[in-house]
Amino acid sequence: MWHDPIVEEIHKLREEYARQLDFDIDAICKDIQVKQAEGGHKLVSFPARKPKPEKIAA
Repeated sequence: MWHDPIVEEIHKLREEYARQLDFDIDAICKDIQVKQAEGGHKLVSFPARKPKPEKIAA
């Protein structure tokens, strides 16, 4: 089976990152949120769109 070296590197980095936080998903999410807040980028959110009713053929 063919292995992509880029994908393998990403998997390795993801594993190392999760290991640093003891594979605790809550800690991982909190860490990401802190990094995102410190990033200084403006976050944009849009109001939820209302679904349009589908036209039913008669």
